[in-house]
Amino acid sequence: MKQIFKKVSSLCTVLLMMAVLTLTGASSVWAADEVDDTVKQTLVTTAEGLTDTIIALSDEDIENYTKSSDEFTVGAMTAWAGSKDEVGALKERTGETEVKASDDGYTVTVPVSFEKADANFVYIFDASTGAPTSLTVDVQYSMAETLRRAVMNTIMGIAIVFIVLIFLSFLIYLFRFIPNPEAKKKAQAAAPAPAPVAAPVEAAEADDTELIAVIAAAIAAAEGTTTDGFVVRSIRKINRKKR
Repeated sequence: MKQIFKKVSSLCTVLLMMAVLTLTGASSVWAADEVDDTVKQTLVTTAEGLTDTIIALSDEDIENYTKSSDEFTVGAMTAWAGSKDEVGALKERTGETEVKASDDGYTVTVPVSFEKADANFVYIFDASTGAPTSLTVDVQYSMAETLRRAVMNTIMGIAIVFIVLIFLSFLIYLFRFIPNPEAKKKAQAAAPAPAPVAAPVEAAEADDTELIAVIAAAIAAAEGTTTDGFVVRSIRKINRKKR
């Protein structure tokens, strides 16, 4: 393990020193829209050397380098670790390494071909020091893979929407079991008042008493006796047929 560290560290140190010395010596001829051939060659050599070194690292090496105090090393290891499984094993470096100049630095793109997908290692070099400041691994997905990812994202989005709607419907359904004191008070206030109970009619009872007295007097007169000798218990109407 120590030998690997020494080898990688030595290579990176040599490449960085070459870049710093060359870029510093040629700083007088740099322009915002063009790159000096000598500077370009140094940037290409540095970027391709770093790319080969990073791709050859094992998972254990990557994990150890992520604990480094160097910001570029940590960022580069994180970028490569996130894309390593997606691209698969190395096939070859294909295409020409591109160098583009800007006001504050240089962007160097190294195309690499892998078994699962191609990828571009994009480095940013500082214009004043010539040292790399960041690395981005841009995976180039095929059309079929891009469509597959789009379909999967669409399905996941629709599924999430339906799950949220079902959850909201369930919550709304549960609201009916939550007591609402205000609604109960309103229902009680809107309920009609009970109808008053009608008082018993005493007139009918008075009429029956008078009728019983009259009938009792008539029977007593017909029998030639008094009303004390009998009691009228019921009165029933008899329908007689006409002759």
